Amino acid sequence: MNFNVIAIGYGNELRSDDGIGRRVAKALHLSKVKSIAVHQLTPELAEVLADADLAIFIDACLISESSQVQIQSLSPESGNMIAGHIADPRSLLALTQALYNYCPPAWWIKVPGVNFEFGYSLSPIAETGVAIALQKIAQIIDENFSWLV
Repeated sequence: MNFNVIAIGYGNELRSDDGIGRRVAKALHLSKVKSIAVHQLTPELAEVLADADLAIFIDACLISESSQVQIQSLSPESGNMIAGHIADPRSLLALTQALYNYCPPAWWIKVPGVNFEFGYSLSPIAETGVAIALQKIAQIIDENFSWLV
């Protein structure tokens, strides 16, 4: 049986650690995983999510929010739409549910960062978080699809 996992990493790569999500998405090389790196979440991603059996969102967070990589399950939640993009994954899941009457199980991985200034390089804390996030993604996939093996 096939399964379709979508991993969406988002953030601004021109603002150092804000690009964590995109960095993780670009480094993710797992079979059966479609990895997408985007600047921001947009309504067009709902179509991709409508075909997913599992969705994983990856973003940066301020280290003051948490010094550890955070993982949380997500449910659709409308109300966070801003202009032409979507503020957080719950809104995108709600849009997917509204348009396609389906929403995949979803996880949100937030990786702490300390430097959000203009620049391309990640801080050492962010680099460590990227490595941890990649491990966590593999773990989430294994836990959700272990019955296939």
